Amino acid sequence: MPKIKLKRELGLGAVTLTGIGIILGAGIYALIGKAAAIAGTGVWISFLIAAGIAALTGLSYAELSSMFPKAGAEYVYTNKAFGKRMAFLIGWLVSIGGVIGAAAVSLGFGGYLFGLTGIPLLYGAGGLILAVSLILFYGIRETANAAIIGTLIEAGGLILIIIFALPYLGSINYFEVEDFGGVLSGAALVFFAYLGFEEMSRMAEETKKPHETMPKAIVLAILITSLLYAVVAVSAISVLSPEVLGASESPLADVAAKAFGAETGIILAVIALFATANTVLMMQCATSRILYGIGEGNPSIPLISKVHKEKKTPWFAIIIVTLAAMVFLLFGGIEKIAYLTDFTIFMAFVIVNLSLIWLRHKKPKMKRKFKVPSIALPVLGAVSSFAMLFTMPFEIILYGLGLLAVGLVGYKVSK
Repeated sequence: MPKIKLKRELGLGAVTLTGIGIILGAGIYALIGKAAAIAGTGVWISFLIAAGIAALTGLSYAELSSMFPKAGAEYVYTNKAFGKRMAFLIGWLVSIGGVIGAAAVSLGFGGYLFGLTGIPLLYGAGGLILAVSLILFYGIRETANAAIIGTLIEAGGLILIIIFALPYLGSINYFEVEDFGGVLSGAALVFFAYLGFEEMSRMAEETKKPHETMPKAIVLAILITSLLYAVVAVSAISVLSPEVLGASESPLADVAAKAFGAETGIILAVIALFATANTVLMMQCATSRILYGIGEGNPSIPLISKVHKEKKTPWFAIIIVTLAAMVFLLFGGIEKIAYLTDFTIFMAFVIVNLSLIWLRHKKPKMKRKFKVPSIALPVLGAVSSFAMLFTMPFEIILYGLGLLAVGLVGYKVSK
């Protein structure tokens, strides 16, 4: 019986909007308060620093996705450059990072839902993860349609924040930064807000003309979200102090309430529910696809690459991601989980950039629909991603090293 494959359904608009949707919901709605508490009035600088680092690595993803448009993405790129051992380890880190990230944003959803309804945070977060898994099982077109609707709603909410904050612009000195180390730590935290461009590459096997479409979509998504993030961060600290933002479970709703009244705060809280739910949807989607890709490349674990006969979705990988995300809800607060997600992704970004550098040397004549303008850019991407690891709390670094050790053991067992 021939192997069932994923179905190509997505064009440039759908992939770009889906990518914007993944990126937007995570950081601004769920983490801007925590970042403001760390970086103070320099939180907007934190977003710009994180945007620069994201852009460097995003260009590497754009080139690699034009060379190898596969659902396994990072696993495939690393395998082509450095072999199966390193590929498995990076696939493991990216998978666990996606699972932890989905748990983190689910907690953000739970915080907004608690503020609106009083439903306990963990119940709200867990209910979202289960609901998302059903959409993912049903089909990629349905998943993308839900993501596009969510993207339009969450982008509309951010534009409302900017409009509401206009009378407050100029109320503070935006360049008064007491602790630049705090700004860097804030950048390490809000880098989580840019996660999504790498997840876009994992939809390559469900994208039409992926060699051309995927690079364009990645670049567009990073540019649009970077601009929006910086403006919203400036708007938020113009209305509320970093201390007040840091103490809030629903920071942007509080910004709207202060700027335009309590009813507006409720509207923004509802929008934030869509935003965070949308990000969880696409995080779980992308993570299930890289698990599928790992299964494709490892005959010893074929079950995770099983595709449903009718729905054409990787059903077993979806189940694994759902259960694992539920477990990580119990790990701790959203800040700690976001940092741990960033650790796994920074490590993966180092290797992805190095993979591009090595493949430029190893396969210089291979056809590329998109090419990074200078090899210096992936070098900077690797160095900056590695440097960001050292801006994190020591506890997170220890947890991250533990995850690396588990991945090495997993590789030995799977052989």
